[in-house]
Amino acid sequence: MTITPGTAADEHAPEALRDALGLLKDREQVAERLLSSSRKHSFDPDTELDWDAPLEEGKWFWPPELVSLYGTPMWKRMSEEQRLDLSRHEAASLASLGIWFEIILMQLLVRHIYDKSLTSNHVRYALTEIEDECRHSKMFARLIGKSGAPAYRVSRLHHNLARLLKTVSTTPGSFTATLLGEEILDWMQRLTFPDERIQPLVRGVTRIHVVEEARHVRYAREELRRQMVQCPRWEAELTRISSGEAARVFSLSFINPEVYTNVGLDKREALAQVKASGHRREVMQTGARRLTDFLDEIGIMRGVGRRLWVSSGLLAE
Repeated sequence: MTITPGTAADEHAPEALRDALGLLKDREQVAERLLSSSRKHSFDPDTELDWDAPLEEGKWFWPPELVSLYGTPMWKRMSEEQRLDLSRHEAASLASLGIWFEIILMQLLVRHIYDKSLTSNHVRYALTEIEDECRHSKMFARLIGKSGAPAYRVSRLHHNLARLLKTVSTTPGSFTATLLGEEILDWMQRLTFPDERIQPLVRGVTRIHVVEEARHVRYAREELRRQMVQCPRWEAELTRISSGEAARVFSLSFINPEVYTNVGLDKREALAQVKASGHRREVMQTGARRLTDFLDEIGIMRGVGRRLWVSSGLLAE
């Protein structure tokens, strides 16, 4: 059966689409399972977490091994108090980045469903995911306030690049960007919430985010596979390039450089040491590997796009 992207037929009809990973699952059945999971495993952070409990002395806000300067000469010169403080600021920077990404994601999801069947499970789940992302953004904002660190906005350049990207993004490009924003942070958070060295509030925030983001990743992966099978060649090529550029912007925005200034470090020296750190490069590439392997399998890691991914530092040459 031939299905034209964007028509009512692709909402409800049986599908027999296949890619390098095998037969794609029916879109409506996937959405139905995700909706069922959402009903059973969704959280209200305002009531689920103890926001009034004081922060615990001597606890990290982020696993030290995931702090950007870990293992560098500068890290070795820092006091334990300064290291803990850097973890606090980096956690706030990552929470700020998360809010930025989720606002972009919500806009991309609304664009995706605009022409879809409004009564389909696929659209209902997209709206459910938007509800999740609203709660996550509020949760991250509240965590930043509780930490006492400032909110760290991305640079004006990257803010406006993202404005352009989400305006011109293809549908598969939108889902690739979604996975980029979700999967690397998800890998880090899976290391964070079981870690008893970490502030209990941070562990609670990351636990909620991991549980709910697992559904979002499944939705985005399934839809991205479908889009790459169905889209025209020009759209696939544009997706490869835009995803590589998104990876480059993401890696540059990952930690706001002002965190170093705010804990009393020389920003230029800190940035140079992070850039030269083999440990940091391994952390970022390990965090991205599940995603980059998947994108490679479905045909996104090719040509100029692949070179942009390598330049981002998220993919080994």
